[in-house]
Amino acid sequence: MKSATKTNNYNLYIISVTLVATLGGLLFGYDTAVISGAEQSIKLYFIDSLGLSSFIHGLTVSSALMGCIIGGLVSGYFSNYIGRKKTLILAAVLFFISALGSSYPEFLFFEFGNPSISLLIVFNLYRIIGGIGVGIASAISPTYISEISPQDIRGRLVSWYQFAVIFGQLIVYFVNWGIANGQPIAWINKIGWRYMFASEAIPAALFFILLFYVPETPRYLVSKEKEEQAFHILLKINGSKEKAKEILSEIHKSINTVQSSDKLFCFGKKVILVGILLSVFQQFVGINVALYYAPRIFESMGAGKNVSMMQTVIMGMVNVGFTIIAIQTVDKWGRKPLLMIGSVGMAIGMFGVAILAQNQIFGIGTLLFIIFYTASFMMSWGPICWVLLSEIFPNKIRGQAMAIAVAAQWAANFFISSTYPPMIEISAGLTYGFYGLMSICAAIFVWKMVPETKQKSLEELEKIWKKETKKIM
Repeated sequence: MKSATKTNNYNLYIISVTLVATLGGLLFGYDTAVISGAEQSIKLYFIDSLGLSSFIHGLTVSSALMGCIIGGLVSGYFSNYIGRKKTLILAAVLFFISALGSSYPEFLFFEFGNPSISLLIVFNLYRIIGGIGVGIASAISPTYISEISPQDIRGRLVSWYQFAVIFGQLIVYFVNWGIANGQPIAWINKIGWRYMFASEAIPAALFFILLFYVPETPRYLVSKEKEEQAFHILLKINGSKEKAKEILSEIHKSINTVQSSDKLFCFGKKVILVGILLSVFQQFVGINVALYYAPRIFESMGAGKNVSMMQTVIMGMVNVGFTIIAIQTVDKWGRKPLLMIGSVGMAIGMFGVAILAQNQIFGIGTLLFIIFYTASFMMSWGPICWVLLSEIFPNKIRGQAMAIAVAAQWAANFFISSTYPPMIEISAGLTYGFYGLMSICAAIFVWKMVPETKQKSLEELEKIWKKETKKIM
């Protein structure tokens, strides 16, 4: 009985620490989706009143994405020099500043309710600050969870990060609806949109406070020669002195075997390439087109405004359900099988949409193919990409390599999202066909280049890349 109680205590500790780290994912989803409810009010307040172009409107809506790329790039530096935990605290501060600043950009320097070009620039700066927080959290939260988790449940725990992203998006849709519900349009356009942005300060503050109650990761502590602290945390995580000593020894060896610690390619170029391609393919299959433009897609295919919003809600429910399937199966089936099954499913979904669109056939068939596509993504590339990115990079280069991979992911996101409108004007069939083709390429890439990481310690996985470098030499 005592042993069972101890095991439950250890599991409760790991789960509680993981839930705190996943708040970074929830804020990721919240920050990127909060603009959806405020977009038209922002357009009226800034763009229309100042006589600005739709191009400026597009830049304003997507300005947070620019910050995401910056955040991804700088995450490795902060992760290596101040630690995973303190970097997440920094992200929480950025989320909080962005939430309040975006809601009240006039603070100190401008007259309330009097829009100007300067005020628009300040608003976008606050959105970029939030984007930097998203970029940092998207790199460090999965890394933190991976480095703190026991290997037998690591995939499941990291997958909760993707669930948190989707849940954050879902929450903000309800928050935006709650703020706007029953209010006149004039109030929403003047005050309501400010409340939408300000609401993010609540989860940001919660994230900031809770981070002070979680530990730094053992692998970062060993890299800073704080082995006693690392051992204490490993003991709390694993519940066994012998297991803690064994893992500590493996971490110590992995940190000290490679002398060229500052060289990104000390484990070869392939591991970096695999990380970048995982990130790029996750975006090039077109998922954010399906998420960002879902109502527009359904409207263009013949659905009315209310029907298209209802169909988007159905997609959201499917996303949550199939992400849970991935969480339950990732440590049983493995990473590669889920990615390859998902890739084939996405290809079927997108090719189906492409054929129907090309032949001007709209209706329930289109909806079913899009739902099949998003379900396939959510049970595979959605969570599993984050799991693999948090696992494949060796301890020595994890911070730097993760930063590059995440920056590549946000750059690919920006590219795919911004090219969708002009592509769809040329040909809907070819546009969706391109995303289907990318899904096939993603399956081939996983089959040929991605290693299976199931039930392996992070230190064991380093041996894969050491073998690769020996082959080259």
